[in-house]
Amino acid sequence: MSQRQVLQVFEQYQRARTQFVQAVAELAARPQNVETLQNAGVMSLLRPLLLDVIPTIQQTAALALGRLANYNDDLAEAVVKGDILPQLLCSLSEQNRFYKKAAAFVLRAVGKHSPQLAQAVVQCGALEMLVICLEDFDPGVKEAASWALGYIARHNSELSQAVVDAGAVPLLVLCIQEPEIALKRIAASTLSDISKHSPELAQTVVDAGAIAHLAQMILNPDAKLKRQVLSALSQIAKHSVDLAELVVEAEIFPVVLTCLKDSDEYVKKNGATLIREIAKHTPELSQLIVNAGGVAAVIDCIGSCRGTVRLPGIMMLGYVAAHSENLSMAVIVSKGIPPLCACLIEEHEDHIKAAAAWALGQVGRHTPEHARAVAVANVLPTLLAMYMDTRSSEDLQMKTKKALKNILQKCTYLPALEPLLHDAPPNIMKHIVGQFSKVLPHDSKARRLFVTTGGLKKVQEIKAERGSLLQEYINTINNCYPEEIVRYYSPGYSEILLERVENYQPVL
Repeated sequence: MSQRQVLQVFEQYQRARTQFVQAVAELAARPQNVETLQNAGVMSLLRPLLLDVIPTIQQTAALALGRLANYNDDLAEAVVKGDILPQLLCSLSEQNRFYKKAAAFVLRAVGKHSPQLAQAVVQCGALEMLVICLEDFDPGVKEAASWALGYIARHNSELSQAVVDAGAVPLLVLCIQEPEIALKRIAASTLSDISKHSPELAQTVVDAGAIAHLAQMILNPDAKLKRQVLSALSQIAKHSVDLAELVVEAEIFPVVLTCLKDSDEYVKKNGATLIREIAKHTPELSQLIVNAGGVAAVIDCIGSCRGTVRLPGIMMLGYVAAHSENLSMAVIVSKGIPPLCACLIEEHEDHIKAAAAWALGQVGRHTPEHARAVAVANVLPTLLAMYMDTRSSEDLQMKTKKALKNILQKCTYLPALEPLLHDAPPNIMKHIVGQFSKVLPHDSKARRLFVTTGGLKKVQEIKAERGSLLQEYINTINNCYPEEIVRYYSPGYSEILLERVENYQPVL
């Protein structure tokens, strides 16, 4: 047998391995093939190919494994149990960029499913390798490594701390300064995933100088990058007053308000979330947002979009209004009540309605003037109907009840309260009747109106327990009128009169 014939056998074997691994990688890209591949024992066949002498076979084997592990957690578990990860990392630092990208993809695909699988990736020493890849010359390798680190860090603070301890944060901050947009996006997203868990982790990101670089990218034309940048700044600002102030000091106002007019829904939502996370901390930060035109911008944003995009803006208005009378008045003056009422009526999701009810309650809870501003928008009957609707979620019922209570306890605008007398359950009724009992003794016009609109009659029909607060309120109202008027409007009085007519002996 000649030397050529001997070598031909090796060439055929190499061709067969190449064809096999390419075919498997292609098949693994389609979900309908995955189960068949798994049942055919594909994992154990791909594993030795990770150490193949031919680099393209190694890369394609890694790609196929990544696609399989990405499909579901059972297959990701199989990668871990099959001892594939140590083999994958075995010679990663000496490999070319294609293999590094494929290996990082496998680590990401395994780590994304659960904290347990992410922990398995950490335990096999993957973080050190991924951090080395963040320093690679090729931006595609950096991107793949950053992505894998983000998928590990997002699960919980322990895994996020492990990513920090591996030295990833300063390198991620360098990555957001690179010219490639895709790399910037993923690095910003990973910084967001690290920051979200605790003030300490967010502080680590801040100490690496991330805020200034993130803030500069708020005006970047790429929508997907803006989403991630706004998300990262939100995840930093949410934890404490100090962190929120550091974000504000990076001069994000009024620049960030342009994001609320963006054509991309997620940019709008993340922009509103960032403003909300700053506003919630202190009256001073809320005032700064009001001065920058932030409240008006958020109100416009709520009015121009639908669905969950509205949620952070609704909550932001609630937080601002909750801080003080003046800030609540800023929401009212900026015409914030009509869009909040619209959210309450238009939205189908209970959690959005609940947020709008909560925000209206915060606006109206300060003084009679604030309560009147909410009441004249005719929102009280809507809140009451939602509270009494059995289809409303428990959270919506709780929020509408609290909002009604907050507004009613301050509301002295009786025309808005009167319609509620006819429908309200006893626990709400006591607040409504309580307000009438405060106003009627001092307002003769209101007393007259209360009679002509049927309010006094309705109050007589209320069955209150003796000695209860509600009974006290009713007595106070009744004491505002002559006894015969109260009697006239009491239930059964017409029957008494008719009986007297029947029993009356005519005087001839």
